[in-house]
Amino acid sequence: MLAASAGLAAIPSPSAARSVQEALLLALPAVPLVSAEVNASVKVNCGQGPITVRPKPFIEVGTGWFVDGRGYLITNAHVIDPAYRLPPWVVFDLKLRAVEEGCVNPALKARGLMRGQRPDLEEELLRAIPLSAVTLTPTARVSVRLSNGANLEAQVAKFSAPITLDTQGNPLKDSGRDLALLKIQDGAYPALSISDKVPKVGDELRILGFPGVVRNHELLDQSALKEASATKGEVSGFNTDKLGQDVIQTDAAAVHGNSGGPAIDDNGSVVGVMTFVSLRGSEAIQVQGFNFLIPAKDVRAFLVGTDVTPGESRFNPVWRAGVEDLFAERYSAALSKFREADSLLPGLVVVKRSIKEAEYARDHPPPRPFPWAWVIAGPVTLLSIVAWGLSAGRRWKRNRFRVHPGQVIDFIEKGLNPVMLDVRIPADYETSPLSIPKAIRLNPDQLAGGPIDLAVDKTQLIVTFCTTPEERTSAEVTRLLREQGWTNVHILKGGLGAWANARLPVESKSHLPSIGIEIYRNLTHGDIERRRFAPGEVVFEEGDDAHAEAYLVHSGSVDIVKRYAGGERRLNLVKEGELLGEMALFRHAPRSAAAVAVTETELLVIRNERLEWLIRNRPELTLELLKQLSDQIVSREQGANSGVASTSTPASSDTHRTTP
Repeated sequence: MLAASAGLAAIPSPSAARSVQEALLLALPAVPLVSAEVNASVKVNCGQGPITVRPKPFIEVGTGWFVDGRGYLITNAHVIDPAYRLPPWVVFDLKLRAVEEGCVNPALKARGLMRGQRPDLEEELLRAIPLSAVTLTPTARVSVRLSNGANLEAQVAKFSAPITLDTQGNPLKDSGRDLALLKIQDGAYPALSISDKVPKVGDELRILGFPGVVRNHELLDQSALKEASATKGEVSGFNTDKLGQDVIQTDAAAVHGNSGGPAIDDNGSVVGVMTFVSLRGSEAIQVQGFNFLIPAKDVRAFLVGTDVTPGESRFNPVWRAGVEDLFAERYSAALSKFREADSLLPGLVVVKRSIKEAEYARDHPPPRPFPWAWVIAGPVTLLSIVAWGLSAGRRWKRNRFRVHPGQVIDFIEKGLNPVMLDVRIPADYETSPLSIPKAIRLNPDQLAGGPIDLAVDKTQLIVTFCTTPEERTSAEVTRLLREQGWTNVHILKGGLGAWANARLPVESKSHLPSIGIEIYRNLTHGDIERRRFAPGEVVFEEGDDAHAEAYLVHSGSVDIVKRYAGGERRLNLVKEGELLGEMALFRHAPRSAAAVAVTETELLVIRNERLEWLIRNRPELTLELLKQLSDQIVSREQGANSGVASTSTPASSDTHRTTP
């Protein structure tokens, strides 16, 4: 599976950003279904003379998008490759189908058998007919199906082959960018323009396409599935393929059928083309959250030398005007534009639906309240302006020195080398396991009433960060620094939590496990309940209700013990930065063992709904949890195989890893 990016013609600049719904409505008409179909007439001799068989055709389905309204589309090369180059594996597949349909099935039927009843006989019948003696005459067709039901034949205007690997895992010589430019009959089609914006990690995007799980769903009306659907995600990284070509990694969901579909940003501009997904194991199980796009810049490079003008379309201005009128509640004007768009390209599903929406809104306008505002507009407006001015002044004064984590990264990229100043209060600094790399520590409790001892040039760019609400500590330290001559001091908005949540680098205690680091990245200390336990104090007993709570060991350690009639058995020692009690949440069951504090211990309480959100939305944490669960299973199996059964509590016993 592969991916591409594009955006609508005359899409406004980010300063005039559209709503997500508006951007999707603008883009949907330009995304059709693309298919490659190979039919064949096959001559095969089943032992009684040659016969002609027409096997079930080979069909590959993907997604395309109009890049030029005159009928030019972009899709993946691997979507149309079966019909364009007729690879050997397609020929083999068709020959095999012909032998099965023309020879094997009749032979089984003559014996009163069905497929699957005698696999050994089926294999024998197949081996009796060498495929090299089977001749095939193929007929190939690439087609584009619009949402109005039109199925149009397409010609291949330009082709850059998909990456194909040899048995050693090396790309073959004809491997390329996996892009294809198609041309259908002339018309007034919608079109997407290609973004020239450089994507960044964290940018939101949406992949449009025709996923097979929707297209072939048994409970959906297949005759109605003519419109692309959208999945949401973010840019999660950058990588290169086997040829060294750039690819964009995203966590937006994609499956078979999304190949060639555009990934658009919140303004409706395409940033990439879906190209391949991630598979795991010998059964090739798809792993969601790790999909890859061809960058927009490579699509632009692919189109060099063609007759394509990206985003050019007679349909776009009319459709865009109608969408803008609809969202501005000018329903009569929107209806007029939608009908004009329907006359240019009749019957598109999204256009027909928008016509109905505009008609209903025009005929059933929302109730308008009595305009009391006009009655008292003068004094209220004046008071509002004064209040707004005062509020805006306070906001400006409060935020004039604040910067977001992304702005700090811009400082670094521009060579300004900001000094990160850690001004967390001592309690947070001493207990928190995370910090920003190379940050200088400045204790805010030691600054009052005297000169500040800070070995930093007074013109140097400084960014202070803390963990207190509204950055109060950073704001106070920044004020003191500026009063004492440091002129270029800023406050990190959101503090250390915002930095960590932006997936920017953090330092941690060397002994902190990776799962602890991932959890701390996504927790805000001020929002988390803390509980403290003395040595020997019970955290919970076996059989207790979990109360939808798991815990993170913030400091100290906890023994997991199994109590028996004659004593107890120590199962595990849970240390700082490790999860405790999560198994009861996963199993929806009572606690399976007791937990007892070994030393002075502080636990952070993680509610079930928060843990579930982290698992669903933070793939790095999910991977760490899976590793931990795998270690638990292995430990339990090793413990079971050892046959060790103890009713005492030896200090060295640590045979199992489990957190009930």
